[in-house]
This record gives sequence, C-alpha cells and structure tokens, in this order.
Amino acid sequence: MALHIIKQEINMSKELLSKIEWACRLKFKGKEQPQIINGCLRIIEHTNLAYVEPHRVIIKDSLYLFFNEHDYFYVNDLSTKYPLSKLQEHISGNT
Repeated sequence: MALHIIKQEINMSKELLSKIEWACRLKFKGKEQPQIINGCLRIIEHTNLAYVEPHRVIIKDSLYLFFNEHDYFYVNDLSTKYPLSKLQEHISGNT
C-alpha cells in the first residue's frame, strides 16, 4: 500500500505579511522586496498525521520561517525562535 500525501497551500495572513513588509520597508527603504513562499499543510491520507510547513521568507539571502498567528519567527531552521517584534532589528543585524 502506497502512502498518499495531500498538500494544501496555506496563505500567509494579511497581518503577518504586513509586519514582514513593514520591517523590510524600514530597513531597505522600499529598495528590497522579500521573497515569500507560502507554507502548506501536508496530510497523510487515511491517518491522523499532518505537518504544517512554515511560510518561508528570503531576505538578503537569509531564510526566515513564520507561522500564522504566532508571535515568533525562526531563522534557517526551527531550533531557535525570536520575537516577531525583533524582526526589523534581526534583519538589520544580518545585512
């Protein structure tokens, strides 16, 4: 029996998108746009297993990970979280 994985794209919330764009606009004065890749929900059919992939945002060659309705973001992987209020500061430190 083969596993069938259902993939459903999750749109980034308008509130989260606004916060990311605001942080980038402050840092780059509108010259640099983040590359945004929506996350998705992966469900293994006929099981109760599911995985939510985070939204991926690439800013100046750095990978940032976000989840809707969370007050944190991650850089490169999910090992360390940072407060969303520090995003602009973090972007400034990495560029």
